[in-house]
Amino acid sequence: MQRTIPPERLDDLKKADSGLDDAEITQRRIRYGDNRIAEQVSGGLWALIIDTIKDPMLWFLLITSGLFAVTGELTEAGILLLALIPFLGMDAYLHRRTQASTQSLGRRLASQARVVRHAKELTIASVELVPGDLVLLDPGDSLPADGVFVGVQQLQVDESTLTGEAFPVHKLALQEPDKLKATERVAATHWGYAGTRVLTGSGRMLVTHTGKGTLYGEIIQSVLHGGHQRTPLQLAVAELVKVLLIIASVICVLLAGTRLYQGHGLIDALLSGLTLAVAALPEEFPVVLTFFLGVGVYRLARRQALVRRAVVVENIGRVSCICTDKTGTLTEGRLQLAHHYAVGDIDDTRLLQIAAYASRADSGDPMDQAILASSAPLEHTVLRTFPFTEDRKRETAVIREETTKLIAVKGAPETIMALCDLGETDIERWQHQVEKLAGTGHKVIACAWQELDDQARCDQEPEQGFTLAGLLAFEDPLRDGVKEAVELCQQAGIRVIMVTGDHPATATAIASEIGLHQGKPRVIEGEALASSLTNRESRVLAEVDVIARAVPAQKLALVQALKQGGDIVAVTGDGVNDVPAIQSADIGIAMGERGTRGAHEAAAIILLDDNFRSIVQAIAEGRQLFNNLRLSFEYLLLVHIPLVLTAAVIPFLGYPVLYLPIHIVWLEMIIHPTALLVFQNSADTSHLAPAQTNGPARFFSRRHWGVIVFSGIVFTLLITFAYIRSLGTIQDVEHARAMALVALTSVSAGITIALSRLRTLASRVLVVFTMLVSVLLIQVPALADLLHLSPLHLDDWLVAMGSGFIAAAIPFMLTSRSRTGAK
Repeated sequence: MQRTIPPERLDDLKKADSGLDDAEITQRRIRYGDNRIAEQVSGGLWALIIDTIKDPMLWFLLITSGLFAVTGELTEAGILLLALIPFLGMDAYLHRRTQASTQSLGRRLASQARVVRHAKELTIASVELVPGDLVLLDPGDSLPADGVFVGVQQLQVDESTLTGEAFPVHKLALQEPDKLKATERVAATHWGYAGTRVLTGSGRMLVTHTGKGTLYGEIIQSVLHGGHQRTPLQLAVAELVKVLLIIASVICVLLAGTRLYQGHGLIDALLSGLTLAVAALPEEFPVVLTFFLGVGVYRLARRQALVRRAVVVENIGRVSCICTDKTGTLTEGRLQLAHHYAVGDIDDTRLLQIAAYASRADSGDPMDQAILASSAPLEHTVLRTFPFTEDRKRETAVIREETTKLIAVKGAPETIMALCDLGETDIERWQHQVEKLAGTGHKVIACAWQELDDQARCDQEPEQGFTLAGLLAFEDPLRDGVKEAVELCQQAGIRVIMVTGDHPATATAIASEIGLHQGKPRVIEGEALASSLTNRESRVLAEVDVIARAVPAQKLALVQALKQGGDIVAVTGDGVNDVPAIQSADIGIAMGERGTRGAHEAAAIILLDDNFRSIVQAIAEGRQLFNNLRLSFEYLLLVHIPLVLTAAVIPFLGYPVLYLPIHIVWLEMIIHPTALLVFQNSADTSHLAPAQTNGPARFFSRRHWGVIVFSGIVFTLLITFAYIRSLGTIQDVEHARAMALVALTSVSAGITIALSRLRTLASRVLVVFTMLVSVLLIQVPALADLLHLSPLHLDDWLVAMGSGFIAAAIPFMLTSRSRTGAK
């Protein structure tokens, strides 16, 4: 997060103490405008309507519902109109998402600012800030713009909204600004960023960037201009429906024309065409999609993943790469005292006591909190403190415990050991221990102490004479199950890339512990990655497991490069800095516990427990959902192909119309519940199967389409044969229709057996239900008369059962062979 100071601001640094005068303020307001980081997004209701009417699914559902209404099937028409609700809601969500994201991002910004102008301190609205203003900051203040610190007093800032890291950041004043060159990059420790918050201390910041020029503003602009493309699932279903709709429409028109040509009259032709339309139009596909997505949302919620956009339930199953945060996702996001190494006669209790004396409960420092939580209650009086500063790298406290006056100090090991009377051998030994701990991802401090004479003054911090008490090592512990989840991902061919702002050594230690690249992770720093991507050295993406010292722009560039390389990318994040990457990803995942509202609004999924393991469980559910959808769609196609073809071919051959509207209702009573209920398997998250699709989303490969078409033609021939056989020379139409219907329902039962393997209760119940209803409706004379059918003989039922057996055998053998070949 290093930046250069705009050249025109360099002169402002020389007169920062007095601030701007009125003429300069007016001129800069005209040039730079208001300090508005989050502006209102244009569009409104009319833009939403325009966007919605472009959705072909809307028109398909409306037209299909209208056809059902015309034919008197009001229940079917009503179901399709209800199915419009989630699709219209999805379009409205996509339209509103950018507005909601931008508005929520703006809520973290300061509404007022204290500034120095014409040598006076003033409080103004933050929108009135201009570059060159001198802003005064105290504990609790939110920074209203970006700038450099020209004066600080023990200043610590919470930058978690931008970096995702929960630890306080110490800030330093810019030294010798008059010697700064225009192109020189200024370190992040000197910068303040809009949207961050002062924890402790105070500071004076010279504003260098306002409005859209701030890092916060750049993030919001990426939100405004980021696209929301339809997912592969939406595109695949829309394409499938479009093709089937065209085919069905052509067949319906041909049938109506054929009936006219055969001399059956206009009314008969229209009824024949409309009846075939009811059977042929694939209205089940969007209904099944909506239902399955709803089930997927429910199941993911049980896995601690709150879905904000239902279609991503499928897309997450296609993920091939996960870019994950470290802090709070792979780890628990808190400092924990992991190890303590006391010196000589000092025991662990005394070591912790000395560390606690040099800690403050009100400091806001997670390390202090961890020390105080690990130490026994203290009985002492604090006489004087010397708080931590970046130049001293230590914190000192003068305390009285009973009759003893004591100085306790903690801080950077090299700093503390320099204060102590240690021999070179001891220094080398302890330094080796420090390096060993740091190399395993621990944050290490040293503690020391010295006794004071009761009469000694304590207004100056001692620089020598301390006795080393020992080392304390802190860690951010791994979350339960993370290592196993990473292993599952790698076994399933999913890359896991850890993106963190941590030092490479710390990042390497954590990545090794969770098993990235078999425990030997390949690490690159963010700047090196950015340079490689700029030079189009895309091979680096295949050779990296960890991005250390990463900043928001580099995380976004990583995601975009991975997508361009063909990966389906999931990105986790919790801060405002993660919003561009979350929004750019195929699946944006925000942390529910630690995530900012901006991250929540931009994400498609929110993890309620912030645990990487939940991501893996969500991927497993997504893959299972896609498999369930594919089985359901395969069933629909395998049933509809013979249904439509027999309804068209038999009249084309000059025979009476096969299906009457009441028969279509009967068949739909079987087809709908089977498609919706039978193929609802839940995922086994103890094993993550490889992705079912590669490249563009397709429900079926060409070979699979071949199986479906071949099977459909075979079933069509079986039903046609059964019809013609039963029609006989006496043209017994009612007997022939009954035979064809039983053959088709037997085929439906056989397909259900083949695809479901009867693993679920619903599959077993519906197979029995299908055949039982067929027997009742045909063999009970009164019911058969209502349906314009006649009871069948034993040999007819044997032929029908044979059709069902063949229907079960063909897809079973072909899909089994396909699975065997895939292995």
